[in-house]
This record gives sequence, structure tokens and C-alpha cells, in this order.
Amino acid sequence: MEKLFHVNILTPEQKIFEGETVSLIVPAELGYLGVLANHAPLVANLVPGKIIYRDAHAAGTIINNNGKGILEVTANKATILLDAIG
Repeated sequence: MEKLFHVNILTPEQKIFEGETVSLIVPAELGYLGVLANHAPLVANLVPGKIIYRDAHAAGTIINNNGKGILEVTANKATILLDAIG
């Protein structure tokens, strides 16, 4: 079984997603960045693009990020703060 980690995706207006995931892919300034369970601590600036996360049932979800944002990864938890989504 694949290891899970917690993900929060937020905008100023609403919580987009909160839950356990197997993988997360985000559009960072220098290209797409992948996160799995037990990832090293990380802070990255995000740019417009697709945010993709996959849950324990292998169901993938895509969010279109239209603005800028920030990703923080620490202690098996990833938090994404976004300006806007589409």
C-alpha cells in the first residue's frame, strides 16, 4: 500500500481541498514539482498551471491554478495557498 500524506489547498475565499493523498504535482517557478509521503521540508513559489493530486484509490484530480501561490511541505503535510483558481 502506498503511503499517504495530508494536503490542504486554500484560496482567500475558500478551502478547495483537504485530505489524504498519495501524490501531488504542482507548477513551481522552475517547472513542475512532485511531492510524495516523507518528502523533505520545502517551500516553493507556484505559477499558473495544473495542480494534480491522487488519492488512495488512484483517482486523480486536476485543479487549474490561474494565479500565483506558495507551497509548503513539512512533516508529511503539504499546504498550498493560491490567489485564484479556474
